[in-house]
Amino acid sequence: MNILFLDWLCYAKEGTIDAFKKMKHNVFEFAHEDYQEDKSDKFDRDITEFCKKNDIDICFSYNFYPVLSEFCYKNNMKYISFVYDCPYVMLYSYQLKYPTNYVFLFDSSQYKELYEGGLRNVFYMILPTDPKLIDRMLETEYDKEKLTCDISFMGQLYDEEYNYYDRIQGKKNEYLNGYMDAIVCAQQKIYGYSFVKKVLTPDIIDMLEKEFGYGTPKGAFGLDYIYENYVMNRKITQKERRRILERVGREYPRRCKLFTWEKKAEVLGVKNMGVADYIKEMNLVFYLSKINLNITLRSIKTGIPLRCMDIMGSGGFLLTNYQRDLFEFFDVDKEFVIYEDDDDLVRKIDYYLKNENERKEIALNARKKIEANYTFYHIFGEIFDIVNHK
Repeated sequence: MNILFLDWLCYAKEGTIDAFKKMKHNVFEFAHEDYQEDKSDKFDRDITEFCKKNDIDICFSYNFYPVLSEFCYKNNMKYISFVYDCPYVMLYSYQLKYPTNYVFLFDSSQYKELYEGGLRNVFYMILPTDPKLIDRMLETEYDKEKLTCDISFMGQLYDEEYNYYDRIQGKKNEYLNGYMDAIVCAQQKIYGYSFVKKVLTPDIIDMLEKEFGYGTPKGAFGLDYIYENYVMNRKITQKERRRILERVGREYPRRCKLFTWEKKAEVLGVKNMGVADYIKEMNLVFYLSKINLNITLRSIKTGIPLRCMDIMGSGGFLLTNYQRDLFEFFDVDKEFVIYEDDDDLVRKIDYYLKNENERKEIALNARKKIEANYTFYHIFGEIFDIVNHK
């Protein structure tokens, strides 16, 4: 087939295109400044010309783009979308219902919610990774001192000065502030189940909207989605990541490195290394860290975050919070390890720092599992089987 690949700053472009070509497909990269618009006449004209010129059979993008979905629907062309961001408001567009869409989601709870809502063009699929990438990277020149450590965490702390949560709290509604703080405090203590959506009642949503004033959502999602994911879950994640890293910093001073865009973020006892270059350094950090921490963004209810797949695919040892989908694809304590609370996290860090052979065996087992089952070639083979036979 001739595949249009929507080219934007997405993850895994090279690995995906290589897999398509390995399957004997022809790939044509298409970039456009209006790819994030709901509608665009210029996008329609340009992509129409591009598809005719290259005899395109099917379109693909990471994440879901309404303007591309609209084009494919009008032209009776199949559109494969693989969503790896969560939360992701563009997914909740009216175009999602089009029968020409084949939308793959990495979070089983999100898939279940949409499927049970009547959508039959959504599918659950684990995110792929390239376990051979680390071998190529180890042959390049890199800053070993910067990238090597006992414990690492890669991700955002969400320490924005003017985040939505704090802006709402600044309005001094004592009842609302106390209610929000109680949710944040309680949800941090529970892994594997999110109750945030249930406790954001219509009355609370009205109070939040009165204080913040988001306005009428443009897509097929409600204000509850915005306040659940961009206000509450973001704050819960911020509190959780900082709390855990501060504990690690106290227990293992200067032995943990933080790789983040937030260069000014300070955590006592933790070294902020700034950002690790996605292409040149990220996988090396995973491989060269004795223990890779994953503290999942709370908007991801059950799914395996991309970071976890990249850690395991790079031959890194993964210590993570509980995520239900991990147990569907990997064996706990054989291919990854979970922590149940902060004390358990410290115990397991201590144990696996002292037991190198066991730690390395777990990391190797995970990489072997991915090599055998979850590479780009494997996952897109499954995707095309679904698309071609449905």
